[in-house]
Amino acid sequence: MVLSEKVRGLLFEKADAEYKEFTYKLTPGLDKDKMIGVRFPALKEVCKQLTEDERRQYLSELPHIYFEENNLHSVIISHIKDEDECIAAIEAFLPYIDNWSTCDTISPAAFKKHKQKLILKIREWVKSDHVYTVRVGVLLLMKFFLDADFKPEYNELVAGIVSDEYYVNMMCAWYFATALAKQYEDTVPYLKDHLLTDTVQKMTVRKAVESFRVPDEHKKYLKSL
Repeated sequence: MVLSEKVRGLLFEKADAEYKEFTYKLTPGLDKDKMIGVRFPALKEVCKQLTEDERRQYLSELPHIYFEENNLHSVIISHIKDEDECIAAIEAFLPYIDNWSTCDTISPAAFKKHKQKLILKIREWVKSDHVYTVRVGVLLLMKFFLDADFKPEYNELVAGIVSDEYYVNMMCAWYFATALAKQYEDTVPYLKDHLLTDTVQKMTVRKAVESFRVPDEHKKYLKSL
């Protein structure tokens, strides 16, 4: 049996019609006929059912047909342990990412310890004309560079992204809301001095105010902006 057919069969075994309807409403613009309705824990189960060789082979079988196949692709990428291999897999997949869910499922374990090459790629990705390539870049910057590896220049990098795309602006706002929780002193000037676009500024304040990680006194100040 061809691997793609095997994987598709495993996914359809875990199909949930009610969840398909729910997911379809959350991911506008996708073809409903190309959605199966597989919950994230079930995707992880399918990933576990594949051997290492099958996972590597599956990453080379692009493009996929179904939404969940792309999300499984993101899950498999997240399990890659080698930094170079992981970056190569992301780059090969970027042109095929067409929604926020597939994008946001990428969370590679490889980058918890090895980030030197990743930041160079992030600087490239955030300058892309492709919506979800930019989103992946900001997402990974937020996930891996707002703690011990943070540098103030990363805020400047994201602030420099000017876009009319909702999913880019929302990701930038998510980044800054998280930065306000983790690196407040270096981040709040971007809101205070209105260094972000009006759209990102408003989205950031809203997300920060909704966040349990931002102290109440900071929320009060942010609301005033």
